[in-house]
Amino acid sequence: MSHPIKRASNKAEQRAIDRVRRICLSFPSATEKLAWGEPTFRAGKIFAMMDTHHHGANHVAVVVPAELGVQETLVKADPSRYFVPPYVGVKGWIGVRIDESPDWGALKELLQDAYRLIAPEPKRRRPGAKRRRLTSQKR
Repeated sequence: MSHPIKRASNKAEQRAIDRVRRICLSFPSATEKLAWGEPTFRAGKIFAMMDTHHHGANHVAVVVPAELGVQETLVKADPSRYFVPPYVGVKGWIGVRIDESPDWGALKELLQDAYRLIAPEPKRRRPGAKRRRLTSQKR
């Protein structure tokens, strides 16, 4: 059974989804693919996926993987903004609401961290970072 394509219910939600999309697709080799009726963002594997009222949820959010302990810390600190998402929450992924005054700076950092966790080694450079020449290399 295929999932129906999820849509934002208003322009503000769509703007928030579009902003997440721009951030995710700014990372080297990042792609977008529809899965479970939602946009997912990948660098080989999924590093972010949208939750647009999925399974009747009352929010629009992005779900990302995180290092051990980050999920617990964020959810405890601000449960109105962060939550343990279904299915992947047991693996440490974090749900971040984007429909009610998101902290875009914090979200961008979470997306960058998620990308670096998932992206294959050569792609892990911070977007926009310059490559440094190793000092041991001869000219």
